[in-house]
Amino acid sequence: MNSAAPLAPTNPLDRYFRITERGSSLGRELRGGVVTFFTMAYIVVLNPLILGYATDVDGEFLGGGSAPNLAAMAAGTALVAGVLTILMGVVANFPLALATGLGLNAFLAFSVASQMTWADAMGLVVIEGVLILVLVLTGFRTAVFRAVPAQLKVAISVGIGLFIALIGFVDAGVVKRIPDAAQTTVPVQLGADGNLSGWPVLVFVVGLLLMLALWVRQVRGAILISIVATTVLAVVVEAIGDLGSSAERAGGWALTVPAWPDEFHAPDFGTLGEFNLLGSWDKAGVVTVLLLVFSLMLADFFDTMGTMTAIGAEAKLLDEDGVPPHAERILVVDSVAAIAGGAAGVSSNTSYIESASGVGEGARTGLASVVTGLLFLATIFLSPLVAMIPSEAAVPALVLVGFLMMQQITGISWSDVEIAVPAFLTIVLMPFTYSITVGIGAGFVSFAFLKLVRGKARELHPLLWVVAGLFVIYFAIDPITRWLT
Repeated sequence: MNSAAPLAPTNPLDRYFRITERGSSLGRELRGGVVTFFTMAYIVVLNPLILGYATDVDGEFLGGGSAPNLAAMAAGTALVAGVLTILMGVVANFPLALATGLGLNAFLAFSVASQMTWADAMGLVVIEGVLILVLVLTGFRTAVFRAVPAQLKVAISVGIGLFIALIGFVDAGVVKRIPDAAQTTVPVQLGADGNLSGWPVLVFVVGLLLMLALWVRQVRGAILISIVATTVLAVVVEAIGDLGSSAERAGGWALTVPAWPDEFHAPDFGTLGEFNLLGSWDKAGVVTVLLLVFSLMLADFFDTMGTMTAIGAEAKLLDEDGVPPHAERILVVDSVAAIAGGAAGVSSNTSYIESASGVGEGARTGLASVVTGLLFLATIFLSPLVAMIPSEAAVPALVLVGFLMMQQITGISWSDVEIAVPAFLTIVLMPFTYSITVGIGAGFVSFAFLKLVRGKARELHPLLWVVAGLFVIYFAIDPITRWLT
């Protein structure tokens, strides 16, 4: 046992963040905060590209209107990430950064917005955040955590990873749906005609290879660097080839034509306040809304628990029970982040595992989070640059993130059919049906069913029976509606 007395704090900043007490230094905290920012700053670019081109039930884009407002989404994404990451550092004194959650934003864009308006969808995020906050404050989170088997949670993360990767390949033009008029049994194919063709696809391939090369070389900020470099390549290609949009001509850019903005304006916060708490209940129905809120809550809540534990372990800050310091404060800030993300119209914000990169640089306190948050706020003034980034330059990040999430699959016991089959259905049905909700529902229902047929119904948590029942109603909602009407 080390009997040496702990070093005394040298200044008020040191005393507040307990820098010396945790074996860190001002330099380590500053470097850690900067590194964390560069490893996750891609979200300022990526979130608008995921949300920006999805339309709601009325055919409108996020922020209103008939065209995507990427600059406003980028500004809102950076603002919420900056404020909440600073709050995490000041309130919880933990080296954890927050931003819009990947997977959650895809869920909203492709599974929720089609059933209601964008304001209604963001209202669901606010409701989900409030519910998580209540669970944290009442201590009920433990019961919810135990209701869902750990390996099923892993399957959900893996399925979302595959779904995100598929979105990346589709947006890049690598995977194309074969039109129904072609009368073929193959639903999708490589490229538009069974082959990779066009300069935009080449830009995507170059961007993906560059990102993978930087990542395997453990270059800090690999994702951000590759997005910037590939965007520069795309601008050059467009300047030479004048490809235009794919909507105008074959072989054009899928979503955004890369071109330097004509002028820079003050930050546009047009998405802030675009949420409606009760509109979704009328448009989608009570059962659907409850299932959507639960799906959001499940992904958000359990990801946070795992992330903060992993970061605490990496920083050697966990106690003997494996709990990080100020765990309740961490969870409260994370819950507020979900609410703030919905209220700002940029999707639920959550804790980022990329914070481990800053911890690897020596960060041990919330000062690193403050640094990361300030850098996010600085990016607000660069948000117009987002409008020039084509999806072909950004979606390689979706493929890489999908791979990273896929790595968790080793945490599933494939020899145990009671969990292996539900996990399998959860994983494959998310990308196959283009719906995260369907994958989660299939997992819950099949898990409950297998427990029932094997005579182990009593082993299942009552809350999981309720959820499985709700998903049965969700899957049968069309015949039920027809029968009732």
